Amino acid sequence: MQTQQLWERYKNRLYHDAELELSVDTSRIDFPEGFLEEMEPRLQQAYQEMEALEKGAVANPDENRMVGHYWLRAPELAPEAPLAEEITSTLAAIKAFASSVHGGNIAAPDGHRFTDLLIIGIGGSALGPQFVADSLGGPKDLLRIWFFDNTDPDGMDKVLSGIGTALKQTLVVVISKSGGTKETRNGMLEARQAFERAGLHFAGHAVAVTGSGSELDGTASRESWLGVFPMWDWVGGRTSVTSAVGLLPAALQGIDVDRLLAGARACDQKTRCRVTRENPAALLALSWFHATQGKGARDMVLLPYKDRLLLFSRYLQQLIMESLGKGLDRDGKEVLQGIAVYGNKGSTDQHAYVQQLREGVHNFFVTFIEVLKDRQGPSMKVEPGATSGDYLSGFFQGTRSALYEKGRESVTITVRELSPESVGALIALYERAVGLYALLINVNAYHQPGVEAGKKAAGAVLKLQGEILEMLRRQPNREFTGEEMALALARPEEVETTFMILRHLAANGDHGVSVAVKDKIWENKYRSIG
Repeated sequence: MQTQQLWERYKNRLYHDAELELSVDTSRIDFPEGFLEEMEPRLQQAYQEMEALEKGAVANPDENRMVGHYWLRAPELAPEAPLAEEITSTLAAIKAFASSVHGGNIAAPDGHRFTDLLIIGIGGSALGPQFVADSLGGPKDLLRIWFFDNTDPDGMDKVLSGIGTALKQTLVVVISKSGGTKETRNGMLEARQAFERAGLHFAGHAVAVTGSGSELDGTASRESWLGVFPMWDWVGGRTSVTSAVGLLPAALQGIDVDRLLAGARACDQKTRCRVTRENPAALLALSWFHATQGKGARDMVLLPYKDRLLLFSRYLQQLIMESLGKGLDRDGKEVLQGIAVYGNKGSTDQHAYVQQLREGVHNFFVTFIEVLKDRQGPSMKVEPGATSGDYLSGFFQGTRSALYEKGRESVTITVRELSPESVGALIALYERAVGLYALLINVNAYHQPGVEAGKKAAGAVLKLQGEILEMLRRQPNREFTGEEMALALARPEEVETTFMILRHLAANGDHGVSVAVKDKIWENKYRSIG
């Protein structure tokens, strides 16, 4: 397509909202003739279903739950007055608690002010708070923020090493809706032990964000933790960043959560529009549908040209892939849907994988995110008439053009600057785009049966490990190969899992298992030395 034609298409296609200071450019998506008109009836149906969802329709039939993350920034839309009051009172409690911490009225048991903040969670209970912290945090943060977001002991040791002697002035927020999520439970226990080793009383540093009556709620109550904030069953983990899950860490860090919510609320209002060309989320959903043929045929590569947005692709991986990656549609028909999401940041990507994007296998489309404002304050000239930020903009535009020359499609989202409002708007924009796209392809965006299957499988592995350890302890003088152990347990179908468990046990001294190494690794012999 000629340059002049592209310019005309840009003007025709560009969505820009002056209030949000946000643009969505779909001019590098090659919609075929008549595509928008053809999709319009399906979109109108999606708008209608989205409206029903916001009014309280049961959208998660697996658990008979409403889906109400939109109410978090517009409590007056909640279908019941008590829900609205709970949202409002929780936000007030979050801001009051954060203010008391910052003012020293809520302090460490030794009376010193808290200086550091450790968030313990996983999935949506970590990804959203991490994204907000990284995109909006900085040297003026009121608390230095850290995360336990996995059950990796070495990872937790690294975080604790970074905290160092500030542990005695560290506030801990444990986030788990059920209170039984094993990764979060493990992180809490590791943190508790670290505090106890330092001679500190863990409960005097701890806060919970959890469901009412959960295991974690009970622990916090029995031990008189500093506070408990609610996680409601009508808010899914991947859409929980504007609940206490994301707002409490952000407020404690010193981020203006009212501005974050205002940006999300304003974007929600724009994305309720039923005029498709005036709805940025609908334009994204249509771009995804065309680019992936409505079947996930291409991956989404996210390239934010801003260091502070590096974690946005990780956050969107869960939001998009957990919401859209479904084996069955809403009618029970096998569809194997989803969109794979990955990304780095510009212009780092140009020295990493843009070579393949331009010249290699064509199995993707790109979303560029452009931030117009380079930094707070003036920039030096790195050469006459050009700053470092000018180069960043040039590399973004050059990559966009170079990819389109090769028929690689892209969407560009532009915000004027990174602020609590613009981050809130980006969160709301993608939440709505995911919801609309899911309706276009007829899958339920609000349940995740595959996640539960993985948890059950992990539980089975840990149960087998317990049986293996019991067998080793009962026969301390006997050595077992993986095969011999599986047969001894009458679990021959689990021989590979048995071998992998034994190998892991022997690599760590915690369980008292030794290994006699043989020529072939699967012939290694394991015994108890405990």
